[in-house]
Amino acid sequence: MVNEPIESLYFNWLCAKVMRIENPTPTLTYWKLLKKLHQTQFVWVVLGDDNRASEGLELRYEFLRCTLLEREDNWWNEECSVLEILIAFIRRAEFQTEISESTWFWRLIDNLGLTSYNDADFNDREVDDILYQFIWRTYDYYGHGGLFPLNNTEKDQRKLEIWFQFFEYLEDQGLM
Repeated sequence: MVNEPIESLYFNWLCAKVMRIENPTPTLTYWKLLKKLHQTQFVWVVLGDDNRASEGLELRYEFLRCTLLEREDNWWNEECSVLEILIAFIRRAEFQTEISESTWFWRLIDNLGLTSYNDADFNDREVDDILYQFIWRTYDYYGHGGLFPLNNTEKDQRKLEIWFQFFEYLEDQGLM
């Protein structure tokens, strides 16, 4: 019998997929940021991004299969978090590019402007503002402030689903 709440176990399972834990120095760890990403609900506002949310929620199935734990309704019925959609997305990104999931995750964190928010220098309000900009698509036409900032585009990135932004980003960055 496990004494730790399933939500805590699940969060640690998600973090293990992307966390850099070789050195536990606070300036190099991101537990607070990952927790904030996990506590922030992903809201899709562009048709097609509902698929990203569905894929994020599918991680819960995988977690239960891997751990053989039983589903708890309170945890199970929560909305998809930003952390879940990012982890689900980086799996697809790795498949498309052969760039590792972890590399993709930290690239997306950098693209969002969250890299400096490590455990030693975490500002909850500023991170909330950045996540608001991402979720509600208040970033600019070129995607600066979102997951996939571009140098050149003919399409308003705020109106494109994340999946299509990704392919424009690959082309823009010469990764295709």
